[in-house]
Amino acid sequence: MRKLIGLLSIVILSVVLSACGGSETDGEIETIVLADAGWDSIRVHNSIAQTIIEEGYGYDTEVTSGSTAATVQGLRDGDINVYTEVWTDNIKEVYEEAIEAGDIEKVSTNFDDNNQGLYVPTYVIEGDEERGIEPMAPDLRTVEDLKKYPDVFEDPEDPGRGRILNAPSGWAVAEAIDAKFEAYGLDETMNNFMPGSDSAAVADLVDAYEAGRAWVGYYWSPTAVTAQYDLTLLEEPEFDEETWNETKATEFPPNDVVVAVHKDMPDQAPEVVEFLSNYETSSELTEEALSYMDDNDASPEEAADWWMKEHEDIWTSWLPEDIAQSVKDALE
Repeated sequence: MRKLIGLLSIVILSVVLSACGGSETDGEIETIVLADAGWDSIRVHNSIAQTIIEEGYGYDTEVTSGSTAATVQGLRDGDINVYTEVWTDNIKEVYEEAIEAGDIEKVSTNFDDNNQGLYVPTYVIEGDEERGIEPMAPDLRTVEDLKKYPDVFEDPEDPGRGRILNAPSGWAVAEAIDAKFEAYGLDETMNNFMPGSDSAAVADLVDAYEAGRAWVGYYWSPTAVTAQYDLTLLEEPEFDEETWNETKATEFPPNDVVVAVHKDMPDQAPEVVEFLSNYETSSELTEEALSYMDDNDASPEEAADWWMKEHEDIWTSWLPEDIAQSVKDALE
């Protein structure tokens, strides 16, 4: 059983889940709740995990959606049981506090070969002879350089100033981009535009890319977007923890994307935690599923099913033979 519960705040998150019985602090549980913080890759990993948990271990599952802050708090409170993609360095202080308090446990690293920052279509710098596009900013190399190019990245609603797409509101990384604006002086010539959602940001990028227009904004890999489109990540100074903590004026820190569970899960569903402790993919493997979604207009569930059929050797290695066989039978 898979239910999607849309939540507007941490308070609503706790009230709704308490009412529907998604959390049990004593003994075993019948329903395992996973977090959906709003991007496609976490939804794919959720669907892979749900298929294994349901078909292999016999639990029901639910998915709770909300902002990063709300879903992490839900994990700490036990209203959410499993988080398949915690981008630890995007929420470093909150994550470390939750770990140190013993509210949550890291059980595995899903992947750590990822990138994030401000991207531009490569044709902005190099042009694209096949498409008849001349280089628009051939000397653009760094994030700080962007303030020289308000005319190239012009804000359609504010002529004379440029526009940079931030991360969606509610995403922890948006605060880092805000800090970079100030640290690099981008606010002198550029507007900081925050899209309402990831899908809105993608639509804005795709519209610009297909029209051959300049575009600059926050994105990350692994995603279908970075797999499908030729994008260049703008450079920043090498990561330095002290500078990052003070101003964010460095590249993003190395980011372990981990699988975490509520502290009670090892007692409530130890066999599921054992499976999750083996859960490991990569950016490349994740992007395969995301590209399948994009190419086939598929849902995360459909992409997960496809991925599991394509990579049976990977996910079966996470499981005992009898559990793996049950899941394989369900996928046929």
